[in-house]
Amino acid sequence: MVVQKETVCVTGASGFIGSWLVMRLLERGYVVRATVRDPGNLKKVQHLLDLPNAKTQLTLWKADLSDEGSYDDAINGCDGVFHVATPMDFESKDPENEVIKPTVNGILGIMKACAKAKTVRRIIFTSSAGTMYFLSKTLAEKAAWDYAKEQGIDFISIIPTLVIGPFITTSMPPSLITALSPITRNEAHYSIIRQGQYVHLDDLCNAHIFLYEQALAKGRYVCSSHDATILAISKFFRKKYPEYNVPSTFEGVDENLKGIVFSSKKLTDMGFSFKYTLEEMLVESIETCREKGFLPVSLPSDENKFATSEDIVELKTGAGLTDGMMLCKKTEPGVAGEKTDTCLPAQQMCA
Repeated sequence: MVVQKETVCVTGASGFIGSWLVMRLLERGYVVRATVRDPGNLKKVQHLLDLPNAKTQLTLWKADLSDEGSYDDAINGCDGVFHVATPMDFESKDPENEVIKPTVNGILGIMKACAKAKTVRRIIFTSSAGTMYFLSKTLAEKAAWDYAKEQGIDFISIIPTLVIGPFITTSMPPSLITALSPITRNEAHYSIIRQGQYVHLDDLCNAHIFLYEQALAKGRYVCSSHDATILAISKFFRKKYPEYNVPSTFEGVDENLKGIVFSSKKLTDMGFSFKYTLEEMLVESIETCREKGFLPVSLPSDENKFATSEDIVELKTGAGLTDGMMLCKKTEPGVAGEKTDTCLPAQQMCA
């Protein structure tokens, strides 16, 4: 029998990391206040309401990083806060005002809400090891640290590398679009995983809870379990999923390219253990994407079909909805990522 624990708030609860974290917290007996932009939008929150123990331990609260004070009610009375939410718009024409400032102001608004509540004993902030989304996270973390020191707030930041694995959200997580880019031939993402570092979503969420519960935890913690070059990842894809015809070479990538390691020693020295192998992360990522219709079961090498070496294959999330996911061949006069005669929703390609 699970004994009821503390009441905690999770921001960005409907997202990739947030939803999995909510699931794990509920399993451990926590009462969770999950903040989302629109609690009435069932397309975005039903996966939270369907979680085990949700009926008795989960409540949804309306809050938005751009609305100062909107987190006050959700945080008031909480013992802890897990701040995961961040604005994400990779195509923004005004990143400073549309992404960076809202991220920084958002974390400060949450910190102020915690100070007002006077019940919050610890804040766990999900930062980023990477760079507009990554920069915004870095600046937000610095602002949060400064405020925490001024107010005497117990603040811990977790710095994950590329987060992959299974997911319960209704749209394909951006990190998986990147990690699986050798399969989809999304060349714009190759540089990110050229010398990549990875952590399983479940390991990351368990690390959040571990650090929240460890009285001696303090400061910043890198959370990364594996490193691999794009060549190593692609080699695994070719062996495990030959039906995807993944390339074996990449422009500008030497076959002797070495990986770059991000050390999680501070985290493991606290007693935390990573559970998942890199192979498990990749397989679970692919299988979940297949189940949800975000990846076809194969990509033919026939030049007259999708995903040949001459194609540009792009996953595009139209409003974050499943029916907005497209796999497209580069055509003229069409534009990859838009619905043309040679562009099909991923679900149709899986049929």
